[in-house]
Formats: sequence, structure tokens, C-alpha cells
Amino acid sequence: MLPKIVSMDEWQAAIEQQIAREKALTRARDDLSAERRRLPMVRIDKDYSFEGPTGTLSLADLFDGRRQLIVYHFMFAPGWKAGCDGCSWVVDAMTHPAHLNARDTSIVLISRGPLEKLQKYQARMQWQHPVWYSSMASDFNHDMGATVADPDDPTRTSERHGVSVFLRDGDDIYRTYFNGARGVEYLGSMWTYLDLTPYGRQETWEVSPAGWPQTEPYVWNRRHDEYGTEPAF
Repeated sequence: MLPKIVSMDEWQAAIEQQIAREKALTRARDDLSAERRRLPMVRIDKDYSFEGPTGTLSLADLFDGRRQLIVYHFMFAPGWKAGCDGCSWVVDAMTHPAHLNARDTSIVLISRGPLEKLQKYQARMQWQHPVWYSSMASDFNHDMGATVADPDDPTRTSERHGVSVFLRDGDDIYRTYFNGARGVEYLGSMWTYLDLTPYGRQETWEVSPAGWPQTEPYVWNRRHDEYGTEPAF
């Protein structure tokens, strides 16, 4: 069954009503993002190690010199032959990290599987970014709720996907946000990832705490190979 066929005037009226509802949803999401920027946070005092392309790194190293870090908890247990198909959808849609980097934000993938398996699967999927790290040698996945023990058999575990956000203030690291399940479905664009962070999009129209870094919208963004230069039009 196809939708109802109407005149151009009827179609335009229906579209205007629909857009009004969608604009209301956009404003409601803006309000949620403003509340997210005011969430409390928890200090990360435990040391974690991660294996990546350049060797063993700490959680602080994953920030790559930036103040914010987004971690996508990719489901890939040590014994698996391939990564989660749903997580693969999420990574397929990820934006070029240069745009996040320009807003003082890094993004990485972390899984419990061994680095060799992660890199083999990454090559199969032809992903150039983000950088993928193994947390196999630490309790990171367990502590972040990405690996969960079976309550009836603690020796058995299951993997959970999700996204965590961290803020670095000097040598101190804080976890500011987490969401999983269908909470990751709308991710994929640079805007939606920045909306998860404490600083947000860092644009003057946002309702953010006093002192948060902000610039005018549409003046800072560049093509991903043009940051540090004037944009070409």
C-alpha cells in the first residue's frame, strides 16, 4: 500500500506540519544536549593500558594531547572471529576525525579482543579511522560496563556496545557520559558526536556553562585537509 496521493497544496501543507514537529524535536534535543553539558562527572583513578598500532598506551595517551575523548566500545571478544555487525554499522558511518580534532576532541575504538584480530578485521572492513585499541590487558571493558559477567556464572561474560566520553583537566581524567543500546543509533555525524561532549559544539548559540570555549557557528569548520588554513570556496 502506497501513501495517499494528494495535490501539491495538500502535500505542502502536510510537509509544513511535519517540519514543525521535526523542528520541535531538534529544539528538544538541543535542550537535552545543554543538560548533558552540565552532568556531574567521575574521576578515573585507575591505571589502564591499551595496545595499539604504536605500542602500549595509557588512557591519557588516547587523548592525543586534546581535552576530550570519545570512546566507542566496539563488541569484539577475545575468542571472536569477527567484530559485531551492529558496531560495524556504527563505524561505517563515522566522520573523518579531523572535524572532531578541530574541537579539541579525539575519538577511538576500544575492544577486548587482541590487537592482531582487531587490525585484521579493520583491514577487511577497509576502515582508515578511528584508531582501534585493545583493552585485553586491563580491566577497562569491565569497569566501563562494556564487558559484563553472567550473574549466574561469573566465569562467563558478554560484550556490550556503547559510547563513553572523557574530559582531561591537566593530569586528571573524568568520565562524563555513557550511553548504549539504541542510544548510539543516531551517531555518525561530527555534530552528534560533539553533542555528547562536555563542551558540545562550542558555538555561541548553545546554552553552555559560563566560561565554556565557544566561537560563532560556521566560521571554524573546514574541509578535513584544510584545518590550520583559510577555507577554499
